[in-house]
Amino acid sequence: MSIDLKTTHIEPLRRTFDHIADKLGGDKPATRYQEAVWGLQPTLNFHYRPTWDQSHTLYDPRRTAIVMKDFDDLVDPRQYYYGTWTIQRGRQQDSQEKNFEFVEKRGLLTALDAQWRDRITRFVLPMRHVAWAANTNNSYICAYGHGAPVASAAGMHMMDELGVAQYLSRAGLMLGDNEPALLDAAKAAWMSDVMWQPMRRLVENSMVTRDWFELFVAQNLVIDGLVHPLVFERFDARLIQHGGAVFSMLSEFMVDWYAESSRWVDAVIKTAAAESPANRALLEGWTTHWLAEAGAALTPLADYAFDGEGATLLAELSAALRARVARLGLTITG
Repeated sequence: MSIDLKTTHIEPLRRTFDHIADKLGGDKPATRYQEAVWGLQPTLNFHYRPTWDQSHTLYDPRRTAIVMKDFDDLVDPRQYYYGTWTIQRGRQQDSQEKNFEFVEKRGLLTALDAQWRDRITRFVLPMRHVAWAANTNNSYICAYGHGAPVASAAGMHMMDELGVAQYLSRAGLMLGDNEPALLDAAKAAWMSDVMWQPMRRLVENSMVTRDWFELFVAQNLVIDGLVHPLVFERFDARLIQHGGAVFSMLSEFMVDWYAESSRWVDAVIKTAAAESPANRALLEGWTTHWLAEAGAALTPLADYAFDGEGATLLAELSAALRARVARLGLTITG
């Protein structure tokens, strides 16, 4: 007896949800990311105004001066939603855990010269407070940002910044033989060391910035755009020249994460700038202002870490950041 097997193709009545089809311009298959972020922003039927801010409604798009026809256009090119983000971060954490275990098991940090151990303590470890502030700032963007694409990505970015702070704290503990003395010294430097106070002032000013999109520019584009290349690229390269290559293993996540997250930051800035000349002017003004503030705040730190060459180094990093935003459609002067 023979059996003849045949397949039957059943055409679906529709390929996606109505609001996704409206966004795609037709009933086309949508990605999981698109279904996870598009059309989720509440816009109607608010029964009361926030008691703490009577001038705005809940989820008010006027909480930023940036105007978008549709804030859902501010998508993440990485297409991260909770599932894909946790999978990627889980892989990175596994890799980073192996690095920490390898360094600790073999006592590799004990070979660091005392001079460079002190520089790490005074220059790198206090950066955990900068990363914690970045966590808080992105929490604000997540809370008040309009549109699920940018708000959800900011929520994940918030936790990534907390991860940066925690990795720096773990490095400090490992450097201090699992005693908190070096972290205490780093906190004391953050609170009272003269060279850290301009940076501390900059961070605190960012934390009281009310416009969430300006805060996005200040924190994710400018401050991170100078701090990460300065600390985890330039200073790391200098450490390697002086026998500190082992520290690179403890900061591998920061390097990979910054390169990846910059794609999201650039996409948001580029899309908003292309929306209108008014948006572009606002973004240029904010970037110019915060770039000047961040450059001045980082100069004494860079002078310490690079033996008086901080101004020259920051001029190079600022020029690189200007070139980066130029590719996004912005012209930065000054």
